[in-house]
Amino acid sequence: MLTITEFQVELVKDPFRILAGKRYEYRLDIEVPEDDELYSENGLYVRAIYSEQEEGSSLVKYDLYEKSTDLYLDFDLEDDEVQVIEAFCLEHLGDAEE
Repeated sequence: MLTITEFQVELVKDPFRILAGKRYEYRLDIEVPEDDELYSENGLYVRAIYSEQEEGSSLVKYDLYEKSTDLYLDFDLEDDEVQVIEAFCLEHLGDAEE
């Protein structure tokens, strides 16, 4: 299971109103156990895009990166880990600067 240790969030600007609702970009520093296939000595972070619309909010996309090298990692998270990320994003929508 992953643990979110630090985060940053910002509202994605959409001056032409191409996107429905609002989009937020998160950078979530995470820790995973050493026995997890995702583990990296260099640390990990998740770049997540979260959508807030009248019909509801949801995680649109996420990508995993190695923290010290910014190297993209082609791994999928487990369903319960995605749920942790999605719940965290929803909980911290108000932390984004508009």
